[in-house]
Amino acid sequence: MTYRLLALFALLVAAPLARAQTAPVPAAAAAAATKLPRYSTSTGLITFFSTAPLEDIEALNPKVAAVFEMATGQLAFSMLMRDFQFKNTLMQEHFNENYAESEKYPRARFTGTLVTMPDEATLRSGPQPVYVQGVLTIHGVKRKVRVPGTLHLRGNDLVVTSKFAVAPADYKIKIPALVRNNIAKSIDVSVIMTCQPATTATASR
Repeated sequence: MTYRLLALFALLVAAPLARAQTAPVPAAAAAAATKLPRYSTSTGLITFFSTAPLEDIEALNPKVAAVFEMATGQLAFSMLMRDFQFKNTLMQEHFNENYAESEKYPRARFTGTLVTMPDEATLRSGPQPVYVQGVLTIHGVKRKVRVPGTLHLRGNDLVVTSKFAVAPADYKIKIPALVRNNIAKSIDVSVIMTCQPATTATASR
């Protein structure tokens, strides 16, 4: 990840990022994107949903910080686990204390790179399907992932979306036997971020 991207992201989240071990975007695709700016947000939205026979579990986090470098296709985001909001206060307490262990592992992070980069004209024509590969860190555990998403240049904004599944067991999140049947083995995660050109977004902070 470039120094400029790391520096900007550090300003947004006030925390260091591990470098993603991913393949670079092909040279031709990167060249097509060199005229496009860097984008960022501090108000991205991530939600997760778990369905089970006894009770569905849903939470949202509207304070996700992200940086997207169009010239290289590199993406990074970070969020505080305690910023997830639940409808049920007791469920929120259990999430932070027993599952996420938010005091010990306060942040979740992702650093990655687009597998392919659509050109500007294509991005402005509507949401374009893409794949991102990188490293997702949750509960102190790092795992290489490849997830689908979409990119869309809408006016001055870059809209980023993604939907994928996360298995708590993959990140050493232990589920007590008493409630094991009430929590799905795989949790659906949705991401939507409306990012602005970085110079605009950082100036407003």
